[in-house]
Amino acid sequence: MTNAESELRWGVEQRLEFIEFRLFWEGHVNRSDLMDQFGVSVNQASTDLNRYIGFAPGNMVYDKSARTYVRGSNFEARFLEPNASRYLAQLRSLADGVLDREDSWIANLPPYASAPMPVRGVNPLTLRSVVGAIRRSEAIEVRYQSLSHPEPSWRWIAPHAIAFDGFRWHTRAFCFADNCFKDFLLSRMLKIRGSRGTDTSAVDDNDWHSEVTLEIAPHPDLSDTQAKVIALDYGMRGGKSKIKVRRALLYYALKRLGLDTDPSVRKPHDQQIVLLNPAEVMRDVS
Repeated sequence: MTNAESELRWGVEQRLEFIEFRLFWEGHVNRSDLMDQFGVSVNQASTDLNRYIGFAPGNMVYDKSARTYVRGSNFEARFLEPNASRYLAQLRSLADGVLDREDSWIANLPPYASAPMPVRGVNPLTLRSVVGAIRRSEAIEVRYQSLSHPEPSWRWIAPHAIAFDGFRWHTRAFCFADNCFKDFLLSRMLKIRGSRGTDTSAVDDNDWHSEVTLEIAPHPDLSDTQAKVIALDYGMRGGKSKIKVRRALLYYALKRLGLDTDPSVRKPHDQQIVLLNPAEVMRDVS
């Protein structure tokens, strides 16, 4: 980014990023897009488009027949790094109703569907209390329903982080009842009735601050062609990939990847990947 680009005001830079987003993903952009998204005037929208041309003259050209700017053949991103994961995450958030349509930069949503997921009943007041306790380094008293006990019970915990296991949201916290750091599902916190100061420190949660590396590869019984496809799916290089995961989340990572069972009990095309360093990883599973 040039000095001129780095000195842009935040609002202007946002609109230039929007122009580039639309050009890259949609192939075109016009004044009305800027006006609808940011509520700017016709003159301001025109100024932004001309400013963008000044910074990246080869990125868009005006199509007189379509009466819109279209992506140039020599397009090169200047204000954002095109990211497929971010685009797909935004698409999923829109389709699932998490993100409002007007908050998205995607103009035309492609048809989309996903496997149904059960709604996780996280109470917003519970989440607010947990996040507040994390920010203030406090302990909170929660009524928690554990599967190891038939009835919920009150306990003091000192949360220090939020975690997602791919299906459910947790808080990582020190449990005063068990005298250790544990995961607590937010949806199983039935009530919170108090808070207090605490001397516990997140620094002491070794499992949270240490990592384990999972080395994965295509299942050895797949054909060469099938193995190449799996390698592409998982972004492997040289036939394998390394995935770093916090030790505190290792159990969930293995389960989500289907690596928590003996690969020989499943068909290769169902298992798809195997763990190359099971001895090293499994000793870290609590």
